[in-house]
Amino acid sequence: MRSICYVRNYRALGEGTLRITLAKTAGFCFGVDRAVNMAYEVAETGRSAVMLGELIHNAFVTEQLEKKGLSVISSPVQAQNGQIVIIRAHGVGREVYEQLEAAGAEVCDATCPFVRKIHNIVLKNSAEDTPVLIAGDPNHPEVIGIRGYCRGQAFVFSNSDELEKILTENTELCKKRIIVVSQTTFSQNEWKNCKEKIKIYCTNAKIFDTICLATEKRQTEAAALSEKCDMMIIIGGRHSSNTAKLKAVCSENCETHLVERAEELKTINFSHCAEIGVTAGASTPSAIIKEVLLEMSEIVKETTNIQVEEVPSEAANTADEMDFSAALEASLSNMSTDQKVKGVVMGITPTEIQVDIGRKHAGFVPMDEYSADPNADAAKELKVGDEIDLIIMKTNDAEGTVMLSKKRFDAQKAWVDIIDAEEDGRILEGTVTEVIKGGVLVVSNGVRVFIPASLATERRDEPLEELLKKTVKFRIIEVNKQRRRAVGSIRSVLKDEKKEAAEAFWAQAEVGQKYTGVVKSMTNYGAFVDIGGVDGMVHISEMSWKRIKNPSEVFSIGQEVDVYIKALDAENKKISLGYRKDEDNPWEILRKNYPEGTVIEAEVVGMTTFGAFARVIPGIDGLIHISQIADRHISKPQDVLKVGEKVTCKITAIDFDKKRVSLSIRALIEKDEDEAAEDAPAEAEAQEAPAAEEAAEEAAE
Repeated sequence: MRSICYVRNYRALGEGTLRITLAKTAGFCFGVDRAVNMAYEVAETGRSAVMLGELIHNAFVTEQLEKKGLSVISSPVQAQNGQIVIIRAHGVGREVYEQLEAAGAEVCDATCPFVRKIHNIVLKNSAEDTPVLIAGDPNHPEVIGIRGYCRGQAFVFSNSDELEKILTENTELCKKRIIVVSQTTFSQNEWKNCKEKIKIYCTNAKIFDTICLATEKRQTEAAALSEKCDMMIIIGGRHSSNTAKLKAVCSENCETHLVERAEELKTINFSHCAEIGVTAGASTPSAIIKEVLLEMSEIVKETTNIQVEEVPSEAANTADEMDFSAALEASLSNMSTDQKVKGVVMGITPTEIQVDIGRKHAGFVPMDEYSADPNADAAKELKVGDEIDLIIMKTNDAEGTVMLSKKRFDAQKAWVDIIDAEEDGRILEGTVTEVIKGGVLVVSNGVRVFIPASLATERRDEPLEELLKKTVKFRIIEVNKQRRRAVGSIRSVLKDEKKEAAEAFWAQAEVGQKYTGVVKSMTNYGAFVDIGGVDGMVHISEMSWKRIKNPSEVFSIGQEVDVYIKALDAENKKISLGYRKDEDNPWEILRKNYPEGTVIEAEVVGMTTFGAFARVIPGIDGLIHISQIADRHISKPQDVLKVGEKVTCKITAIDFDKKRVSLSIRALIEKDEDEAAEDAPAEAEAQEAPAAEEAAEEAAE
């Protein structure tokens, strides 16, 4: 009797046994798993959402997502205003994001992090005089997306022969500085050949090894498995580059078949096989893998009349691994009393916390095992009689002591909280402990969370250093359960807070309300001020009663200013703010403190043919008509006065409507009675003064 066994590792089997071996890394890779999870999360929101192209190269997954309401669009111009558009795992070019933004769509970026890394490499290193060579399929979405980040020329080659043709036909490339990257699923062997060829032809090439580690491992494992098998079954989409590479690798060693679904197995003859290997592309879900394995068992049983004996093995759970968060939570709940205990504080010393754990052994917690927070002080936070959760680290029967840790218990519990927070969107708090390349690290209950720079601040131009040592609120947007790594977003919380503040503001906003705001940015025509979650604009004309040329003469970024609402446009959500106050209006100051007849000391600030202008108070200049400069006839003001000179004069007239002030020096000069007759010509001039004065002021304006 022959039997069918599912095994992960090779082991001795009885004679006549048909062995089916499932590759260790078959199925979803990290990037695909992340993209699919993101898509399902979007579908569960119930909002209008679409996928820009197939999310991954797997028809089954596409069908399942379409059943969830996520249809596929082929171009960003098909996106609707307010609609969520999911970017496929293969990524897209820069221009696609711009088109989606123009369409008013909300982007859910499911681009694989490894693909995103290639985008950043190309964007950072390419230039108009620095071409990029890309190893991959020119028609593949991933390659098309990579080309969208090249700043200059880009050449694509699918093998070493095509690369050689490009280099020989474009000899100038061999002399230039060039950047070389590969598609994440490119063949390892072909990539090795291409790198050797580049080294021969080019003297100034910078090569980046961008084949995904998961792809490399999957291809290596498939090749090794195919060498020991009579047949290989590759499960995956026919349009998937990853799956195609697996088939090519295995075909060199044994008979190989590529199937998308289980029903395709019916055309394959298994009767001559003693060992069959099975692997799956990175876009193949576990459900399809299990379906293929079960169908293969049935086909072999029916066509060869073999009695099937299913032998349980490690591989039985390969495609359906236990959920990490469930496992971790279960491990916490099911810890024996030798691992997880509750302790009652009996005493606190500078080096340890003495606890009673209900056993004959004396329990103690070293101070460095109390908390992950370096500022935590057990002496202040605990008192005798307090109960704390602990994990046993070491038992010393000879000394009758048990060493315990509160820090490690907190870390395990905090990690479960992090996983739960990703699922329910809960807002967490933590302290920014480091500013690193690409973002910041936040510690929340002992767990380190990475916040990318693009998600750390409200605006991209804000310096990350200002966050250091600050307590921040964030959401978990991604968790790598196997590697115990989490990625968060501060910006999403800030965005929600700003939205709530804006709604509260517009619900009660009225013209005339006063606020203390912070200057956020400036332009040539004004400054934008944050007045508590919403921004309003102070026009340059509203900044000062004096005439200014640039807002920086009055405001600076980060300055606190007192403003008031001048006008509201609720439909377009625009706010006009006022800054200058009526009581600072120089004309009101003049009206109150400088009535007609007031004698002042004024500085000459300008000259005309009709007279001189003098500064009455800051913001107001008055005209001393030429007839009022001296008690004699003068040809021009410069005969008596000069700019910058201070003179004593009298305010003889104020026209508040036309904003004009008339001054006179002559009115203060004592005249002898016997010179009255000589003054007649001057008096005639004085009668002509108002008209001339008005013309002079109009010219000055």
